[in-house]
Amino acid sequence: MGKRAYIGVYGVGLGHASRMLMVAERLRAHGYTLEFSSFGDAVDYLTMHGYRCNVVPEVEFGWNPISGFNVKRSIMKIPENLFNFTRQLRLEMESIARLKPDIVISDTRLSTLFAGIMLGIPCMVILNQIKLLLSPRLREFRVVRLFEDMLGELLGMLWSRGDTLLAPDLPPPYTISEQNLWHIGNTSKMEYSGFMIPRVTLDEARVEKVARALEINGYSDYGNGINSSNVVFVHISGPPETKYLLRSIVEGLSNVGGYDGSSGSNNITVVVSEGRPRGDTVPRRIRNGWYFEWCPCKDELFTMSKVIVMRGGHSTIAQAIHQGKPLVCIPIENHSEQLGNASKVERLGIGIKLREKYLRAEHVYEAVHNILDDYNRYEKNLAKVREIAVNMNGVEEVVHRALLLSS
Repeated sequence: MGKRAYIGVYGVGLGHASRMLMVAERLRAHGYTLEFSSFGDAVDYLTMHGYRCNVVPEVEFGWNPISGFNVKRSIMKIPENLFNFTRQLRLEMESIARLKPDIVISDTRLSTLFAGIMLGIPCMVILNQIKLLLSPRLREFRVVRLFEDMLGELLGMLWSRGDTLLAPDLPPPYTISEQNLWHIGNTSKMEYSGFMIPRVTLDEARVEKVARALEINGYSDYGNGINSSNVVFVHISGPPETKYLLRSIVEGLSNVGGYDGSSGSNNITVVVSEGRPRGDTVPRRIRNGWYFEWCPCKDELFTMSKVIVMRGGHSTIAQAIHQGKPLVCIPIENHSEQLGNASKVERLGIGIKLREKYLRAEHVYEAVHNILDDYNRYEKNLAKVREIAVNMNGVEEVVHRALLLSS
């Protein structure tokens, strides 16, 4: 009988699910039977790719459409989250006991880790957020920062209960999630695997087919490494309550006329991906571009784009670095992980951070043009970080460790 693996995935957004899907595909090629558990958007995404995904109750912070992370709502959700966590743990133990896996992999899911430990199964932990940071406004108080440090030490101790603890990030000083991973005493076991993103090789015909379908000019010389198009790819996913931002971004970029700068004199083409699993894959026209509910050609658009507009998600930043694409990051307001990621992007000189709280439509327009006006500098900075990133394959490292742990 072949080996089995059970993977618990954090369900908000698609970054966690997409990286563990790549691990699952490679383990399946090694003869493993795979089963997932998750909640939220990740459930549809994983089942859409043909995997069984056990649905567990959601454990998540409180959000509202205006301010993002909401302290009051999060406090009010504590009883519900504690109750749901116990239900998660019970369901995970039942599912794992039924499957009898050779290894349990937890991507940012404590209930999966605890269930695996209690059932005596080797456990691997994948996460890029150990220290939970509260909102920037609260962090101005010393007592809040002290609480964060104490909680970080506790969580570091809990996550380190796994047999292997891997951060899917670059080693210092290039770590994108530095605010959530550094300066924690109980994480001596943690190692850096490199980014867990697809290593996609696209041929000329495939990219040109998408360019023609979307009427994007300036990419007919892709095979010679020439990209004279000015495509801005808006790649957004996350809690449904925060997606109202798409309207502002589309408004800001929809009135863009011609661009006359160092990157050429073509019009900017805006392509928006809402990131809605099971959404319509046929784009609808917007002024100066297209709008996908679910984009089936994300890799091609990453390749042909000049600038990526995104939130502050770790996976999308990693993919942009791998492809050498400068970023406009608009992290969810009061989402400290995304704010920290976006700040690191700006400090590395590979993109611009915009604060959602103060965002007006024209700010997105200005940020895109500022990058295009100084494109050579952004390319040079990206080249330094990309050199580190391409020499580390996070997915293969995770698979290698999983094979060893389950042997």
